Amino acid sequence: MYITCLDLEGVLVPEIWIAFAEASGIPELKRTTRDEPDYDKLMKWRIGILKEHGLGLKEIQDTIATIDPMPGAREFLDKLRELSQVIIISDTFEQFAGPLMKKLGYPTIFCNSLKVAENGEITGFRMRCEKSKLTTVRALQSIGYDTIASGDSHNDLGMIEASKAGFLFRTTDQIRKEYPQYPAYETYDELFDAIRAAMK
Repeated sequence: MYITCLDLEGVLVPEIWIAFAEASGIPELKRTTRDEPDYDKLMKWRIGILKEHGLGLKEIQDTIATIDPMPGAREFLDKLRELSQVIIISDTFEQFAGPLMKKLGYPTIFCNSLKVAENGEITGFRMRCEKSKLTTVRALQSIGYDTIASGDSHNDLGMIEASKAGFLFRTTDQIRKEYPQYPAYETYDELFDAIRAAMK
């Protein structure tokens, strides 16, 4: 019995923080987990920049409302769910993910939550569990599932390594070079074929 575990940003939808960096004109916010492996450090840094510029949840949600899934992402998900259960495991936040899940046909997502003040200021964040992607994959395995995982960033490597099969998808040249043991794909057709083959 298989469960396929997918990252969200960079795999199914564009990177939210990059879109917001462009919309807000704050280029520093383009930094993502592709660049910074320490997610806690990255998020604290982002929250500091938001505070400095007087920006809060509403401004980010306004940008998210303009983001569409990557071309072919919803069709890929629908096709994949005919093969196995699929869970999106993301380090994003429920306050960000909702509108995107609607556009993807409401797949199951495990993510985190933001701490937001009454005035809309983002004051902190609450991670669902430590090393959430790796921890979730191991928990699924502990109840009898084989996992197959795919993602594009440093924070996906734990679940990719721990799974029966793992694949990089639309990753950076640097990550591809550092982790040559994981097949890297650029199209949904390639990824779908690799996942299907891993289930045989």
